[in-house]
Parts: sequence; structure tokens; C-alpha cells
Amino acid sequence: MDIPGTVAPHPLRIVLPGGSGHVGSMLARFFQERGHHVTVLTRGPYTAPWQTVHWDGIELGPWVETLEGADVCIHLSGRSVNCRYTARNRRELYNSRIGPTRLLHRAFATLANPPRLWMNASTASIYRHAPQGSEFDCDMDEASGELGGNDPLSGRDLTSSRRRVPAKWNWTVQLIKDWEAAFFSVETLRTRKIALRTSLVFGPESGSIFAVFSRLVRFGLGGTQGNGRQYVSWIHEADFARAIEFLIDHDEIEGPVNLAAPHPLPNRDFMAALREAWDVPNGLPAPAPLIAIGTFLLRSEPELVLKSRRVVPGRLLQSGFQFEFPSWPEAAANLVRQWRARDDL
Repeated sequence: MDIPGTVAPHPLRIVLPGGSGHVGSMLARFFQERGHHVTVLTRGPYTAPWQTVHWDGIELGPWVETLEGADVCIHLSGRSVNCRYTARNRRELYNSRIGPTRLLHRAFATLANPPRLWMNASTASIYRHAPQGSEFDCDMDEASGELGGNDPLSGRDLTSSRRRVPAKWNWTVQLIKDWEAAFFSVETLRTRKIALRTSLVFGPESGSIFAVFSRLVRFGLGGTQGNGRQYVSWIHEADFARAIEFLIDHDEIEGPVNLAAPHPLPNRDFMAALREAWDVPNGLPAPAPLIAIGTFLLRSEPELVLKSRRVVPGRLLQSGFQFEFPSWPEAAANLVRQWRARDDL
């Protein structure tokens, strides 16, 4: 992972509940390499350069002691949305987010010295569908962005310029709203709270979202997805980690914060830039009906590809954060270089 930085002069104690996934491991590595003490709370402890402690995300236990006197809690629990939205999966998606968030409130209430900052995962998908060229096409920042969940429903073209979406898309937005509501429902006078409305985080590791898109490109399948007018909001993992560090250092920032690069782009341009980075001139397109069939066979949902997310990091930019990779073509080129360098080892 190519994330420049220096060792912190004052090491922090950072606890990451649910931090064993791709994003959590990347953050743990980032802060560990800077001399901070990192603890990951995980259902299945594993061997890592940082401390791992068991928790089940359901009941209080010895893991609560890791929060006593800690500086920062970064909560990342939640079942992957890469699944079919069956009744059972909806319950798991809901409970794996709301339940651990409420549990942490119970844990914080027992602490004599709670962390001064609690960041809770959220997602940029909370904003409404905003396809390119429609009357609803505009940037979505924290101040003026319109939350989704009330879009009129349609069974027609999922990427229509009309503001019509499948019912499942409204359900996922309501899930995110309930998640943030649970997070902010209890006042924590000694703890600053930030909801991390995160876009797609791209890093060069196998199993990452970058690996999925890159595999499509390298096999000649990296053409436009749907009609290509849906915006892709994204962030390079280096900027994601640096933004988290920035938020830790800026005590004046609280509430919802968008973690996204400042230049979202339509899917057709996003895929073209990725093909150029991989030096693949062409890619077969995937119309919306084909995506619906493919995601059904893969036990996933078309929303992950076809919903338009035009999210911008208003609060980060206003506070002076400088992105190392503000534009996708440069970010894609960097990620491809890192991928190839790793393969050459």
C-alpha cells in the first residue's frame, strides 16, 4: 500500500470494532506503521502486527476494556451488501449495523474515560439517485445533498434519466438512515462523533473492489455498465486513510462527513479511464438487463452497479484537506502501478 506519511510524535490508542475487513485492515496497517497502538475487535481473532481482541457485536464483554482511555474508536461492523436482498439477508444487513452501534453506546456508558472521538461507518449511498443529464443531476455534499429513500418507484430501465428507482433502493437508504439515527441517538458529551459516509474505497489488494473492476477490464468485459450515465463516487485508499487521520486531528469537525474524491464521474468515463490504465483498448458493454441477470446469478443486486452516486467531500474540502488523488484517471494509473509492482515481487 503506497501511503506516504511520518511516525506520529504522540502515539494514539485506536480501537476498530469490526475492523477485520479490507478497509479495517488497511486503516490498522496505516496507523500501526505510524507508531499508534491499534486494537481490532473481531469475531475471529487472527494473526496480525496489531492487537486483536474477540467480540461478538452482541453482548458486553472483556473487549470493553480496550475502549477505556482509548483516543479513537472507528466502528466498521456490517455484513457486506454484496448479497441478494432477501428477507433473511435484510435482517442480517440491518442487525449487523444497528445492533453493534447500539452495543457500543452501552459500552461507552460504562467507561470512566471514553474515547474522545467515535467514528461510525455509514455510506455515500444515503444520497438519492442522480444520473447524468437528468434534471436531478447535481453534486451531493453534506450541506445541500438530498437524501434518498423517497424516490418514486419504477420497474423500467434502472438507469433512466427519470428519477425512478426499484423499491429495494429505497430500502437500503432507509437502512442507512436508521444506522445513522442509532449512532446519533444518544448524546455523548465527552466524545465527538462522526458518521463516515464512505464511497467506494479503491486499493490494489486482491479481493478488493478494484480487483473486481480490474478483472472485468483485463478479460475484455470492462465496457460501459448500464447506460453509463450513473455516477461513480470513489476514493483512493491512501486518501481515505489520510482523511481519517485528518478528522482525528480536527476537533471542530463532527456529524456526517462524505469520504469521496472531489470528482465523481459517469460510469462510461470511469470504465474508460480504468481500461486506459490497464492498456486495454476496448471492453464489452453490459446493458442493465444483462447486469440484472448477472447479479442474480452471482447472488448480488444491480443497485451496486446501477445506482448513480454523485457525492462530493464538501466538509473535507472546506476544512482544508488536500487530496493526493482527486481525479480517477490518476488514481487508476497509480493503483495499476501498485498492482503490477506487487505481481513483480
